[in-house]
Amino acid sequence: MTRFTLATLGMVALLIAAMTLGGAWPVLALAGITVGVFALDRIALVSAPDRPAQEGADGDALSVVLGIAHFPLLYAGTAQIATDGPVAGRVALFVALSLFLGQVSNSNAHMLIHRAGRWHRRLGVAVYSSLLFGHHVSAHLRVHHKYVATARDPNSAPLGQSFYGFAPRAWIGSFQMGLRADNALRARGGKQGAHPYMTYFAGAALSLLIAARIAGGAGLCALLGLCVYAQTQLLLSDYVQHYGLRRRATGTGRLEPVGPRHSWNTPHGASSALMLNAPRHSDHHAHPLRPYPDLALDRGGMPMLPHALPVMAVIALLPPAWRRMMDARAQSWQRRSAPPAGTPGHIAPTCGDDTAP
Repeated sequence: MTRFTLATLGMVALLIAAMTLGGAWPVLALAGITVGVFALDRIALVSAPDRPAQEGADGDALSVVLGIAHFPLLYAGTAQIATDGPVAGRVALFVALSLFLGQVSNSNAHMLIHRAGRWHRRLGVAVYSSLLFGHHVSAHLRVHHKYVATARDPNSAPLGQSFYGFAPRAWIGSFQMGLRADNALRARGGKQGAHPYMTYFAGAALSLLIAARIAGGAGLCALLGLCVYAQTQLLLSDYVQHYGLRRRATGTGRLEPVGPRHSWNTPHGASSALMLNAPRHSDHHAHPLRPYPDLALDRGGMPMLPHALPVMAVIALLPPAWRRMMDARAQSWQRRSAPPAGTPGHIAPTCGDDTAP
C-alpha cells in the first residue's frame, strides 16, 4: 500500500500547496503529475510486482481519504481558478487539478463503486456526480462490464475508430444505455427508492450550485472546464484500454466470456500507483470485486500497451500516430485463438446487480 499512498497523497499535498501558497507551486504540481510520473515510469524507480502477495490489503482506507479529499480540492481549485490571480498560475493549477481529477479521483471513484460497502459506493457516486458524470456509474456497472469488447458496449472502441469519433458515441451511448438498464432493473423490482439518475442529476445540480456560490459565473465556468477535462480523460482511458479488442462468438452462437485478452494493460509502476492499478485492466474485468492492490498482470496472456496509460492517452489524440502504433497490435491479439471457457480469469459477462449503488 505504500506506493499507492505516497503517489496519491503526494499529489494531494502538491495541489494543496499550489492553492494555498501560489508562486511556483502550481507549476510544480503540474510538473509532478506529468513530467514527474513520466520520468518515474521510464526509469522504473517505482517497483510494481506483476503478481502481488495478496495479503488482504483492500485499500479501502486510502480510497475513503481520497474520496473525501476530492471535494475540497475540486471546489477550492474552482475558486482559485476563477479568481483574478496570475494567469500562468491559474492555468497551471487548472491543468494539474484536471489531471488529478481524471487520473486519481476517477480511478478511485471507479474502485469505490465496485466495493461491497454501501457507503463506499455512495462516496463513489458522489465523486462522479460532482464531476457531472454520475450516469457513468450505471453505465459502467450495468452495461460496460456486461458487454465489454462487443459492439453493444459504447465504451469499447472498434478497430479503426478515432477517439474523436468514439467520445460522443461513448458519452451519449453510455447515458442512454445506463438509463435503460436502470429502468429495466426497476421494472423487474430489483431496485427501490429514488431513481439513480435522479441522484446523479441532484448531485450535479448541487455541484454547480456550490461553484456558483463560491465564485459566481466565473466559478461555474471553472467547474465546467474542470469537469470536461476530467470526463475527457475517463473517455480516453476507456478508448485506450479496449481499442480494437473483440469477444468472439462460440460454437453455440453466444459470446465468449470476458477474458484476459479483452483489455489493454500497462506494467508501469508510478502511473499505476497514481491511478490505483487502473492500468491492470484485464484482471479488473476478470475479477470486478478484487481490491486494487491485488490486481495482477500476465505479460504473456494479456495485451500490453507499448507505453504507460497517460502517454497512450496523449497519443490517442493523434489518430494517425495512434493507428500506426495500435492497429497491428490489436489485429495480432484478435488472431489468437480464444481461450477455453471456464479457464482461470474468466467470468460470465456481467458485473452483477449486487454491485450497483
